[in-house]
Amino acid sequence: MSKIQPNPTLTLASTSPFRKELLERLGMKFSVVAPGVDETAHPGEAGQELARRLSTEKASAVAATLPSGLVVGSDQVAVLGDEILGKPRDRADAIRQLTLSSGRELSLYTGLALINAATGAAQQDVIPYRVRYRDLSLAQIEQYLDLDEPYGCCGSLRAESLGIALLNDLSGPDPTALIGLPLISLVEMLNAEGIDVLGSGVSANLHG
Repeated sequence: MSKIQPNPTLTLASTSPFRKELLERLGMKFSVVAPGVDETAHPGEAGQELARRLSTEKASAVAATLPSGLVVGSDQVAVLGDEILGKPRDRADAIRQLTLSSGRELSLYTGLALINAATGAAQQDVIPYRVRYRDLSLAQIEQYLDLDEPYGCCGSLRAESLGIALLNDLSGPDPTALIGLPLISLVEMLNAEGIDVLGSGVSANLHG
């Protein structure tokens, strides 16, 4: 049984505007705290495990500063073949990433962690998504970068925006995972902590 207070705080351990927008969809008030976690992959670390580790480290870093409440951490990792594609360093790197991705399948792994700051109880999940790119010309890539400016997105892809025009197929269990915060899994985790997102008065009781 959860030992959190009846009206727990909810904190998002991320400054990503995409994750903030997604969490707002649940209608729950929350605060946002930058986790300050180094996102560098360990030598030989697989993309799926990197996403799991970073999402947990982000939530843990913020939870360690709080006496109670629930902390949400998430991280997304893009994998193309044997290469992990992080956020592009600059325009040239974004062009390189999208040129490599042209005509190929990219795997996106979105890690999610929910930590109870009062008890230390942690829940973790990694949601996979696969996207296949169209054959892209350099002119198309440059036009996309001009219009969408996806420099804060791993793999230089904003699939929820104009980036969808780069793709000809995508598949996964939760479309919100593709954007960066798997809400289906998060709702299940909140439920395990005694919070029914659809329950009467829950949204009003939560505070940031």
